[in-house]
Amino acid sequence: MYLRDWQGLSIDMPKDKQTYYTYLLRCCDRSLYCGFTNDLARRVACHCAGKGAKYTRSRLPVILVYYETFATKHEAMSREWHIKRLSHAQKEVLVQKKESGHAVD
Repeated sequence: MYLRDWQGLSIDMPKDKQTYYTYLLRCCDRSLYCGFTNDLARRVACHCAGKGAKYTRSRLPVILVYYETFATKHEAMSREWHIKRLSHAQKEVLVQKKESGHAVD
């Protein structure tokens, strides 16, 4: 199943197996929030409704600008850990590569 969220990103959501996501949200102050989930559309909706992470509640609205898919929760959590250790500039490179259609390393 493919879901086109209200922000225009196409989210691939397979029905037959569990998929995990690591994602970046752009907050209204231009900061980037990183998280992981097993239901990307629901989690983004929670953030947008002010019911997500404490960090994003005070920085609404937020926009989904980047995500990666993983087969296991461990992989998604590990990727979140690595992304959180990147500088803001390095995170912006990830977002720009995704927006331009380039593969992300």
